[in-house]
Amino acid sequence: MFARGETIVQLMERLAPKHYAVPDDKIGLQVGSVAKEVHKVLVSLDVTPAVVEEAAQLGAELIIAHHAVIYRPLAHLRTDTPAGALAASLLRKDIAVYISHTNLDTAEGGINDLMAEALELKGRDVLEEVHTDRLFKLVVFVPETHHEKVRSAVFAAGAGWIGNYSDCSFNIEGTGTFLPREGSKPFIGKQGKLTETKEIRLETIVPSSVRKKVISAMLKAHPYEEVAYDLYAMDLKGRSFGLGRVGTLPAPESLDQFAERVKTAFGVPFVRMVGDGAKPIRKVAVLGGAGAKYVRHALFAGADVLVTGDIDFHTAQDALAAGLSIIDPGHHAEKIMKPNVAKWLAEQLKSKGYETEVFASTIDTEPFKLR
Repeated sequence: MFARGETIVQLMERLAPKHYAVPDDKIGLQVGSVAKEVHKVLVSLDVTPAVVEEAAQLGAELIIAHHAVIYRPLAHLRTDTPAGALAASLLRKDIAVYISHTNLDTAEGGINDLMAEALELKGRDVLEEVHTDRLFKLVVFVPETHHEKVRSAVFAAGAGWIGNYSDCSFNIEGTGTFLPREGSKPFIGKQGKLTETKEIRLETIVPSSVRKKVISAMLKAHPYEEVAYDLYAMDLKGRSFGLGRVGTLPAPESLDQFAERVKTAFGVPFVRMVGDGAKPIRKVAVLGGAGAKYVRHALFAGADVLVTGDIDFHTAQDALAAGLSIIDPGHHAEKIMKPNVAKWLAEQLKSKGYETEVFASTIDTEPFKLR
């Protein structure tokens, strides 16, 4: 059994929900259709003619990429232009393209977490907040016989977290009353007779991101035909998601030593460095892609160094004057997403019984060469 494209997209949006993206980011399905069975998926950083040919040779019907294939508005779709020719090639080969960009940067387990993990950063926090999970209070009334079943189900679905504490709930015993009318099929009691039964009022916290999943799990585990429950919006801040990460190295090291760590972690032949090579480095800010505008965020976070790409001359001067070192491994360091996203997606598909194969692109889309 092979997964349909819509199913694969749903899985990707579980890893990197679309609402995690920054405003106006070009994400989602950009070329082709996912209303079909997909036998093979190719995960790539970019979509270039070489990547399209790689997908065609593999027999992949879907490319999942980080960088948009259509980023700037197209005034026309002429096949004698690079953009038009690329789109025409994809359509001829019936290869769809789905983009997961800043939502994948922001997501837990996404590009910025992968980069932070590769650098072995501890105690990580978000560099710039993009989205905060709204919190809700779920209150559901459960017969004593099914209390543990319902509570376990909502916890397994993602409810009950307060900070680093899981399985948080409050439980009060009481008496529930109801009168089953004609057409009802009561789990307890009989039609036409007022029923009193011992119930437990179960209260727990539900983040907005898993609200539908938690309610579905609760209803499935609950024995009643009609479940009495309430969901209250709370004026409390939930978990924050955002761009970049800030964390600490296991032990201090010089900027020169750290530069070698960055080269190894991201598999790049060189880095550009701003700062004194002997400077001790402990607190690190990292942001995939182009991070010149995040220098002030790194300074505010107290970072000794910012690891990011596409740093320009004047930004480097300003950072140096402010006492912030910079390591620039290039925008292409985001290639770290290819094997990791491919592995995650393959595991998700396999766990659901699908035979769809997932491949990480082997094409090097780095445009810069050293001479």
